Amino acid sequence: MAQPLFMLVSFVLVSFCGGQDWTAPDFCHQQQCPQYSVVETNQDFETRLYVSTEWITTKLESDKVADFMAACSRLTDYCKRQSDAGYKIPVDTWPVLITITDNATQDLSVSWFVPPNTTKPENTDPSVTWQSRPEGTVYVRVFDGPPSIKDGQENARMLREALVQAGKTFNPNTCSGAGYDPIFSVTHHNEIWIWI
Repeated sequence: MAQPLFMLVSFVLVSFCGGQDWTAPDFCHQQQCPQYSVVETNQDFETRLYVSTEWITTKLESDKVADFMAACSRLTDYCKRQSDAGYKIPVDTWPVLITITDNATQDLSVSWFVPPNTTKPENTDPSVTWQSRPEGTVYVRVFDGPPSIKDGQENARMLREALVQAGKTFNPNTCSGAGYDPIFSVTHHNEIWIWI
């Protein structure tokens, strides 16, 4: 049940248009995405090196759709308040990440990518954090089809098994589902991310 949320709900966000300052892959739909380079590709997964990135993140109370929608509303409201205060935080970016961290308790969060050169405002909302992720290696499993809890769980399991079989070292406690398409899109580009 740890992975159900991130695949179902990571694709529910609205679609916006935006520019790119690097040549993003087609699945970014000409929207701003985190920059990366492919280090290795095989039939089961891809190894990517991402540049350092910024994200706005909020806690997800459970894997229920209503809680996901509440989290997205918090992020939307935060961006609007910051815009009203003179800080534009673009919401026309992909992917949307649903991250699950299994420690003593299970932590769930929703994150939106913040493009480079976005001015970081002083945060006055304790429910939204500005998260900096350093440059790092991510193992990625790509799959298509409409988002579902079952597919998210299955692809996370398959990625972990492929990494073990390939002798890769990875963080077994954290996993993200990355969504690049609105829920009503005809096609879907879905990813599972696991960090080293």
